[in-house]
Amino acid sequence: MVKTIQHSFLLIALFILIAALVACGGETTSAPAGSADSTSPTEVVAVETAVPPTQAATPTLPPPVVPTVTLPPPAVVNEDPTPTNTPEPTATLEPVAIYSAEDFGPDRNPLTGERVEDPSVLERRPIAIKISNNPASYTRPQHGIGQADIVFEHVTETNITRFTAIFYGQTPPDVGPIRSARLIDKELPAMYDAAIFMSGSHPLILDAIAQSDIGDRIYRETATGFYRKEDDDSIPFEHTLFADPAGLWEAVEWGNDNRPPRFTATMAFDTTPPPDGEPASYVELHYSTWSKVVWEYDEADGRYYRTVDDEIFIDDNNGEQVSAANVIILYAPHHFDREICVYPRDDGGCDLHTTEIQIWGRGYAMLIRDGQKYDVTWLRQNRSDMFTFIDSAGNPVPLQVGNTWFQVVPFYYDDPIIE
Repeated sequence: MVKTIQHSFLLIALFILIAALVACGGETTSAPAGSADSTSPTEVVAVETAVPPTQAATPTLPPPVVPTVTLPPPAVVNEDPTPTNTPEPTATLEPVAIYSAEDFGPDRNPLTGERVEDPSVLERRPIAIKISNNPASYTRPQHGIGQADIVFEHVTETNITRFTAIFYGQTPPDVGPIRSARLIDKELPAMYDAAIFMSGSHPLILDAIAQSDIGDRIYRETATGFYRKEDDDSIPFEHTLFADPAGLWEAVEWGNDNRPPRFTATMAFDTTPPPDGEPASYVELHYSTWSKVVWEYDEADGRYYRTVDDEIFIDDNNGEQVSAANVIILYAPHHFDREICVYPRDDGGCDLHTTEIQIWGRGYAMLIRDGQKYDVTWLRQNRSDMFTFIDSAGNPVPLQVGNTWFQVVPFYYDDPIIE
């Protein structure tokens, strides 16, 4: 009995001693051997005493980490409406000034001053295509005329107009309707060293062209590239001739007539307008009492847009309004050639002779570009020269870079309306 009491007493004393030690809070201890946290014999693992949540009213936390950049910088509002760091479009950063043949370099079109994507196109011969303009119901909208480098509009014997379009830098998919040539087409191909494509001509006019120095560059509707559009029975046969210009150049190639042109004069081009121009944002020209041509300037793109007889003048290939960088109203003597009668009478007389437009030597012209008009003198001193332009002091007057439309008129026409 005494041993049992003693044994119990010892157990109680031992329990009290262990409790006292725990109460003293030993701060370090060694992890049990073989546990996942066991260390080498020399390591001591510090164990922080966990604080119950009820005692963690104001915990001590490390300072927050502030990233150097977490968002893009805020947009800066520029009170000046003019951008300060926005570059101008490339076209305005590269002014063009071309006053000699060397200025064109290997990749600028001598007929427009424009760079071409494929310089090899400049190795081919220009082609001149005769395009009809009347009657409007059969001929408009024309195909491909908006892609010509240069277009000449001129009167015929009956006071209607017809076009000669010079193609060189571009190759439209389709051109037409193609009609017959006139005496002016003895001159224009010579000026641009071009081959001439037409449906035919009056026998005496054709003979005059054939006997000239361009006689070996005449191509008619039997040549490669020509075809007829006869799917509309309402259109007379003479207005159904069209051509694929790529095929026309093939015809020139097969005729061993294709080579780079040999220009004997150089048109000047400059993106900076000449000084001292007069306002010309609207140009109205009457070829007859019923034919009105209007060119209106669009300041946004610096081009003139064409309407005829109060209707927008469209290129049917793309449905776009035809426009030009330059419009030139060129005055030239118009005379009847008494040797060529186009409307003979049964009694041997003649009701109407063909018209010869004398575009050689020099004359007066209005050069219209960039919303301005310039009075100039046109020059063509040699048969193979293209038109060039000078001011009253004899200095060259440059064209804007781009295509050009010539409105060829006689002196007796009323002055155009220019505003």
